[in-house]
Amino acid sequence: MRIFDPHIHMTSRTTDDYRAMYAAGVRALVEPSFWLGQPRTSPASFHDYFDALLGWEPFRAAQYGIAHHCTLALNPKEANDPRCVPVLDDLPRYLVKDSVVAVGEIGYDSMTPAEDHALAAQLQLAADHGLPALVHTPHRDKLAGLRRTIDVVRESALDPERVLLDHLNETTVKEAAGSGGWLGFSIYPDTKMDEDRMVAVLKAHGTDKVLVNSAADWGRSDPLKTRKVGDAMLAAGFGEDDVDKVLWRNPVAFYGLSGRLQLDVPPPADLHEGNSIMRGGE
Repeated sequence: MRIFDPHIHMTSRTTDDYRAMYAAGVRALVEPSFWLGQPRTSPASFHDYFDALLGWEPFRAAQYGIAHHCTLALNPKEANDPRCVPVLDDLPRYLVKDSVVAVGEIGYDSMTPAEDHALAAQLQLAADHGLPALVHTPHRDKLAGLRRTIDVVRESALDPERVLLDHLNETTVKEAAGSGGWLGFSIYPDTKMDEDRMVAVLKAHGTDKVLVNSAADWGRSDPLKTRKVGDAMLAAGFGEDDVDKVLWRNPVAFYGLSGRLQLDVPPPADLHEGNSIMRGGE
């Protein structure tokens, strides 16, 4: 089983997670920029974070045979903080980097006017740079947030076919599919979706344009949830081709819209800017 995790926050994970993911079949991933869990205080905090997603994390992933790409953006939660908003002016110089395969995570958290502005501005950046967009649908008022998101996408210069609507569930999948966008589902131990609910959605709605991710981060989450969905699909009667479509071909097709996807992992370097992932040497 080959797996492409299209949304996982590896900067929050250990190298043991990379090892376990490779053993489970993960060969590629996309790491979206996101909220760190505490407020950033200036655009400079984003710059260092973006640089890590472009350098250090691909270096770590390559040590374990995994191709690493990222998406960059001002995330919805921090779009409400005036100290962070100026990073919108800095994004263009990052969005031209080879390993950036989308603008994201963008979208809504609390559906404020500041979030309206950030979403519209970043959809325009995606269109300007020929990139797709990874859109975070809100955890609260999810259906209302999805509908508002779809309206903003339709008013933008970005084709809905180049938008991945993420964090969907049973209440939002039908309208998301009707928008023409791609459908993303995050599988968590306690919240969001689980394997059995995901299988039920796939039975009801099919496998077209569906992406499944672990969205693993610094909270209680599981970087092997993609594999567990694949196993649950097989146990429920889906074929191996169905599993390959959901866990590999669909994310390759979506992020391939960027024209930048590189799935061949280069030989891992010994050092990144003079540093290794070892502690105390071999």
